[in-house]
This record gives sequence, C-alpha cells and structure tokens, in this order.
Amino acid sequence: PPAWGRAARQPPGLPLATCRAFSKNKILVEMDERSGTGGGVATMKFKSPPVNSLSLDFLTEFSIGLEKLENNRACRGVILTSAVPKIFSSGLDITEMCGKSTEHYAEFWRAVQEMWLRLYGSNMVTVAAVNGSSPAGGCLIALSCDYRIMVENPKFSIGLNEAQLGIVAPFWFKDTFVNVVGHRVAERSLQLGSLHPAPEAHRFGVVDELVPEEKLQEKAAAVMAQWLALPDHARQLTKSMMRKAVLDRLVAHREEDIQNFISFISKESIQKSLRMYMEMLKKKK
Repeated sequence: PPAWGRAARQPPGLPLATCRAFSKNKILVEMDERSGTGGGVATMKFKSPPVNSLSLDFLTEFSIGLEKLENNRACRGVILTSAVPKIFSSGLDITEMCGKSTEHYAEFWRAVQEMWLRLYGSNMVTVAAVNGSSPAGGCLIALSCDYRIMVENPKFSIGLNEAQLGIVAPFWFKDTFVNVVGHRVAERSLQLGSLHPAPEAHRFGVVDELVPEEKLQEKAAAVMAQWLALPDHARQLTKSMMRKAVLDRLVAHREEDIQNFISFISKESIQKSLRMYMEMLKKKK
C-alpha cells in the first residue's frame, strides 16, 4: 500500500550518491535507498548508443525496469535521463517498422503501448532530466513524466514530429501532449511536426524548466525532493484522477490501436517514406 504522510526531511536537493546500481544492456538503473532522503529515488539512464532509439529490446527493458521499481516499496520516485551525449531519445526505432511481418509490428506496438501505460500511470514521482534532443517517442517519454527539466541549449530540440515522416501520432500521444501544453499549441505543433528548440519548448510549456547542463542532475534531485515532501497517498490519488481518463481510453481500445498501427505501417507508401528516411540517416553518418 502507498505510504501515508512519509514527508521527506531533507534539504532541497536529494544527494545522488548511488547505493546500488543494476544494469542490463540498454538502461542503467541506479538506486539511492538511504533513509535520510525520505524514500528511495532511482535514476534510469538510457545507454543505447548511438541515439537511444526505442527498439523492442529497449522498450521491454524499460517496462520491466519500471515495474521492478514500482514494486519496490522503498522506491518513491524515478529520474529519467540519458547517458548518451546530446540525445535523450530519438524515439521509435525505424528499423522495427520497416520490412517486418505483421506479427512483429503487433509485438512492437504492444511494447510501445506498455511503456506508456506503465510510465504515464506510474504511482512514483517521475522527473525527466532531458539532456539532449528528444523527438517523437523520446518526447512522449518526457511528456509522460510529472515534471520536465531540459538543458538550456538551443541546439537541443523536443517535439512530436511524426508528421514530418508522413506518420500520424496516435491518439494517446496526442492526449498526453494536449494535457501538457493545451489544445492550441498541441494542434499546431502536431500538424507541423514541430521540433521545438529548448527555449521555445519552455515558452510553449513542453518543458517546465531550463537549466545549464552542469546543473541538470542537481536540479532534478531538488525537484524530486520537493515532490516527495508531500504525502504519497494524496499525490498518487490526485495523479490517478488527472490521468485516468486518458489511460482508460487506450486500455479500452488497445487491440484496435494495434490493428490501426499495423494497417498504417504496412502501406507501401509509408514503407517507402520510412526507407527513404533510413537512407537519409545513413548518408548523414
């Protein structure tokens, strides 16, 4: 059961000294369980070079890692950040959507859904420490957190830019975006497939705060301490109340959403544009 009233008794800023680290291949999870911080805080560091793309393996590891933390009663919050320079996450792995079987597309899309359902519906306090560019699915991860802090570098951008690839962002991507920035900003940004440089992202409310790179982890810890100073139970029920309708909508239409994805991604015109995009990326290397 959620802890009642375990208010944190610490100065503003949780020390990030690590007591325990466990890692698989693509995500490093560091756990600070010291009682002085009013409850454990985990840091999930994405380390899947070159760009932390959301492959089936990455998504599976992410969901399992989050579930483990959720089931760990000592853990009250998680900070998401990247161990790869200049990139938070580049979003969905295009290779998972190109030239594969319908069975593979179904398995992949179910994993994308699972990642979002777990993160958006998490009882823990979730803080995104965005230390690089974060297009598409990477942006969705940040949007799904309770709070977003981004490095104030205009070279780093964030947004749901699916329209640029000829792809339509699913309704639950859209719902998450609308809940953060409001209908008008979301509508314009989604139609144009905009990637917002950090200062613009802050102005539009895509991220809550901008900080210098060297202050990012310290700021994330301070924000986490502020959120953990409240009784878990009240905060968790309030979060659930705010997010339940959006979560329920995907849960109710999950299979339909998978079929929509399969029929859309299987179209030759879409496959062609994805192949062209992959060729363009290869030329950039």
